[in-house]
Amino acid sequence: MKTIYITRRETFNAAHKLYQPNWTEEKNNLVFGKCANKNWHGHNFTLFVTVKGVPNKETGFVMNLKKLSEIINTQVIESLDHKNLNLDVSYLTGIMASTENLAIAIWDQLANEIAKNGGELAKIKLIETENNFVEYFGGKEPF
Repeated sequence: MKTIYITRRETFNAAHKLYQPNWTEEKNNLVFGKCANKNWHGHNFTLFVTVKGVPNKETGFVMNLKKLSEIINTQVIESLDHKNLNLDVSYLTGIMASTENLAIAIWDQLANEIAKNGGELAKIKLIETENNFVEYFGGKEPF
């Protein structure tokens, strides 16, 4: 049996602020810079969801990419797109809205639903800017 990886790309726009309320404004600005802006700031995020598995003998699919897109949109994009990550997203309540934490939260929203549909979530890649992105492998080392 040969394992293969498939990836679906989706996009969303969201605002957030990186800020520790128990720190002074000066320390927040020193650590987070412009990301601590009291009036928030936004990004056009690009999300890559990678699923691994063995292709089905009948379909040739690891997982139907149309179904994967539906899962991503229902479980994640609808709750994030054009939202304030600090204020509007229930599964980020009480969590610093960093891109790193957002990638972990997205994994948590997707893993079980993807598994129910025959796939195994392998990686989340979340691009915040053209220069910054994170990759999360579910707490497992990728190599």
